[in-house]
Formats: sequence, C-alpha cells, structure tokens
Amino acid sequence: MPTRNADATWNGALRDGNGSFKTSSGAVEGAYSFSSRFEDGSGTNPEELIAAAHAACFSMALANELGSAGHVPESVSTTAKVHLEKAEGGFAIPKIELITRAKVDGLDDAEFQEIATATSKACPVSKALAAIEITLDASLA
Repeated sequence: MPTRNADATWNGALRDGNGSFKTSSGAVEGAYSFSSRFEDGSGTNPEELIAAAHAACFSMALANELGSAGHVPESVSTTAKVHLEKAEGGFAIPKIELITRAKVDGLDDAEFQEIATATSKACPVSKALAAIEITLDASLA
C-alpha cells in the first residue's frame, strides 16, 4: 500500500503569520492562518482537513461494508464535525460527530445500524482517531 504525504509551511508568528499546505498528489492545497483556525477567517485549518479525511474514509468504508453484506448503496454521504476546544495547556480535539445518510434499496434500518456502527469502529481514520470520542448518527435516506 502506498504512503500518502502532505507538506505544510508556516511563516511568521502565530497571530499574524500564515501557512500553506499541499498534498503530494497536488489534488488538495490551501492556505491557513490563526484567523481561519480560531476565528471565522478565510482559508482552511487542520480540523477541517481532519473532518474531510474522516468523512471521506467513513463513506468509502460504509459503502464497502454495505456491499459486502449484499446491499450495494446508491450513495453514502457523511459529514464529520471536528470539535476544537480550549483545554488545559492549550487546545484539544475532544470529539468528532459523524452524520451519515445512505441510499440503499431493500435494507432495513436495524441491519443498516449494525453495519454503520461496526464501520465506525473499523474505518482506518476512525481507528487513527480512537483516542477521542467519535459519535455516529446514521440513517437511511
């Protein structure tokens, strides 16, 4: 399996500096700043990138698990909400909320919930983030 890479650079002091990042594929790149992370400034931030990675990984993993159970989904859509909070000694990410909606013909909610819950623990990004609380709100569309 390939190793995935990204590079980030920060210039200047925390409050008035700025940064940029780029994935090795070049598919994702952007700017970030104190304002985009801790306020409502333009640009992205590490938490938003974690959210994107987690939502993408979970959607793919759930589609795989549904298909493996004989229920190929029409679509799986996931939102990940990464909570950044002030904590003792700085900041922390204590929680991620996963909210997923799936269009799957012929699947009852009980089986869907079982598959979605198992997937939330098996998704590679969920495993990497297992030190924090991850909640799941899953429903059939």
